[in-house]
Amino acid sequence: MAGSTLASRSAEPALAAEPSTAVDPAVPPGRETWRRFRRHRLAMASTGVLAILVAGVLVGPLLWPVPIDEIDFSARLATPSADHPFGTDDLGQDLLARMMYGGRISLAVGFAAMLVATVVGTVIGAIAGMSRRYLDPVLMWVTDLFLSLPQLPLLLLVIYLFRDELKAVFGVEGGVFIMIVVVIGGLRWMPVARLVRAQFLSLREKEFVEAVRAMGASRWRLVVRHILPNAIGPVIVAGTIEVSAAIIAESTLSFLGLGFPPDIPTWGRLLFDAKDHLDVAPHWALFPGAAIFLTVLSINFIGDGLRDAFDPRRVM
Repeated sequence: MAGSTLASRSAEPALAAEPSTAVDPAVPPGRETWRRFRRHRLAMASTGVLAILVAGVLVGPLLWPVPIDEIDFSARLATPSADHPFGTDDLGQDLLARMMYGGRISLAVGFAAMLVATVVGTVIGAIAGMSRRYLDPVLMWVTDLFLSLPQLPLLLLVIYLFRDELKAVFGVEGGVFIMIVVVIGGLRWMPVARLVRAQFLSLREKEFVEAVRAMGASRWRLVVRHILPNAIGPVIVAGTIEVSAAIIAESTLSFLGLGFPPDIPTWGRLLFDAKDHLDVAPHWALFPGAAIFLTVLSINFIGDGLRDAFDPRRVM
């Protein structure tokens, strides 16, 4: 008896030292997820940085109403000053105004391409995850085929072949925007599809799914009301990664001269225009490069925070 009592007492500290992953049932799941996300300091700081960047490109033009195409040859390649906080380019155009205007387009491309990739990947992954015979191997074969393709050369080829047709239909800016969003989103859905398929394969064998199926629920209701909501966490995390990947892809296209035309100053286009003046005007490339870096880094840290917040097994 004494030995068993001592053994049980010696085991108590070890048990107490183990982290608990239990969730208080009285706390709503959304509130618990938000609480766990707030405890991720890098994610919270990145959310603040991203909020400042988004507010700057949306509200900034109202506070700094300088036309993006206003030319002032007397201020060519001017360094940052009170008149031009970010300096000017080789035509004397204000870089702060062009940065704020181009930031709207760069961020819009990132989020729109993410939406396309997430929707396509979720649909294909859900169909593959719920199929037990023929569709699953076929869809995964198509996914692996797209994953094996070199994305950047294919992206350049598609844009080079179809840019003129889309410009004629939607106009220059609208055609280029739709083309870049569709092409980037159409080449980035594969990781989302594989992730959703894995989630569906795991969830469809759970007890609550079997209970709903035994109650006579249709497959559509089973997917939309019960399986997909439980798989949405990893999808959101994957979506954040797609935003940063789309921003980098658009910047790469613009830097190579195959993105938006020169009169639409996206961040990538500003880098392309600045590459020949780095020795005399390094500020021209510094500010758009820093904007891309901060945006992508912030989104990646937010994705890390969301991953930890949606995974109750992680100790924060």
